[in-house]
Amino acid sequence: MTKTIAMVALQGVQLLDVSGPLDVFAQANIETGEEFYALRVIACEPGPLRSSSGVRLLPDGVAGQDLGERIDTLLVAGAPHAGMAVLPPPTVKWLRATAMRSRRYGSICTGAFVLATTGLLDGHRVTTHWAATEDLARAFPTVHIDEDALYVRDRKLRTAAGVTAGLDLALALVEEDLGRDIAKRVAAQLVMFFKRPGGQLQFSRKGETRPMGRSVLQEVQRWVAVNPELDHSIAGMAKHAGLSPRHFARLFHAEVGITPAAWVESARVAAARTLLENGHDTPKQVASKCGFANADTLRRAFKKHVGVTPADYRKQHALLIE
Repeated sequence: MTKTIAMVALQGVQLLDVSGPLDVFAQANIETGEEFYALRVIACEPGPLRSSSGVRLLPDGVAGQDLGERIDTLLVAGAPHAGMAVLPPPTVKWLRATAMRSRRYGSICTGAFVLATTGLLDGHRVTTHWAATEDLARAFPTVHIDEDALYVRDRKLRTAAGVTAGLDLALALVEEDLGRDIAKRVAAQLVMFFKRPGGQLQFSRKGETRPMGRSVLQEVQRWVAVNPELDHSIAGMAKHAGLSPRHFARLFHAEVGITPAAWVESARVAAARTLLENGHDTPKQVASKCGFANADTLRRAFKKHVGVTPADYRKQHALLIE
């Protein structure tokens, strides 16, 4: 039986949030040799949709209208302004009712903001783009957010992180419906990972170390960032700042919000990311250049901050460079 996938899109929608997942489902149809999925784009208002890139889409229907078919899977695509979008109450009501009638529902990227307005995310575990997690948490405090996950399955709910993670989610849905073999064939045809290694922390730049706080601390932070390989003990940094170690540690924590040691570790990890992204240095060489005692110490710190090993991170960025 054909299953209808309905992708709801706002004006200004991110085009890949719509086209990426739908292409995964379309490829699944090719692999099965039948129209297992019927693909529909639903606008929130009448007329063509203009995406954030300027490309226009002609939707198959408008939220609130009867499509004349049962929606199996309802997905909401993201948009750069999704966190500020205000939908008319009838549209929100339609989204909620349609999601509850569907077999499963979910969101791509910042589409989580739109779906959250229905109340259907309350008490659920979800994910969204790493740069939007704090805003989503503030706006909807009863939603449990997994900042690292590429996609999350929670009962009927499916949510994906930023942009290309929508493809990962769609592939997981294909695997749910049609099995691993078909999903692997889809991934091969689309030249994508069947199971992408790591989570989205490997792409996140949120919280990356930057000079901040008072000017004397900014100077110390710049010194550490430029020279991550040096022995940046509290005593050494305090001396560089012209302060006593005790006063420096207290001032640093008060102004920056974390201990000097924690900040130095994050600064070294940031430096390591830059070296690994260039794809030339081995983890052992990176560890030495960034002030880690050895490759194992680098690996532990990198896994904690980024979510993947330095070797896997280097492979990922080597593929992107190629």
